Amino acid sequence: MADDRLTFKEMCAKFDVTPRTLRYYEYIELLHPDREGRSRFYGPRESARMKLILRGRKFGFPLEVIRQWLLIYEKEGNESQMKAWIALADEQLEELSDQQAQLQDAIRELQALRDETASELAKIGS
Repeated sequence: MADDRLTFKEMCAKFDVTPRTLRYYEYIELLHPDREGRSRFYGPRESARMKLILRGRKFGFPLEVIRQWLLIYEKEGNESQMKAWIALADEQLEELSDQQAQLQDAIRELQALRDETASELAKIGS
């Protein structure tokens, strides 16, 4: 075993994911660990992919979009992947901005309703 490879357990610990999550990422072909018998080992490539997967999830990208984006690197190279990333990021930034506006509206509405209810309660208690 090479020194730069992680075991299944080490990979889960390093990225703070459950074994179920790691197995699922393998199942949907986001990760391709080396197998030796029943053991799995993750090299630097798989660690880098995992970092990208988790970043993508943090930014709200669906796993299928992340998978397709990772495939671009394998099929077309780094430049194509970077161009695709910019396009995906632009779309996601717009989506997140829309969600932020919706949340701000919901917060304002909830605050107003809360304040109105508190005012009514104060009148009852007077």
